Amino acid sequence: MEKATLSVPNISCGHCVMAIQKALQETEGVQKVEGDPNTKEIQVEFDAPATVDSIKAALKEINYPAAE
Repeated sequence: MEKATLSVPNISCGHCVMAIQKALQETEGVQKVEGDPNTKEIQVEFDAPATVDSIKAALKEINYPAAE
């Protein structure tokens, strides 16, 4: 299992984190999603076929793009 921590500047509250969790958990291979509106970061645990790029693409699709 791989882990990634991504900075998502658009996170402003717990509802943002819940929206991200819901969307990413629909991505095949994503096992766990946690987020913190204070640090504006999410932690994702995933297996193949999910990749950091596919997770970033899913975030961009729901208007929560990860910072580069």
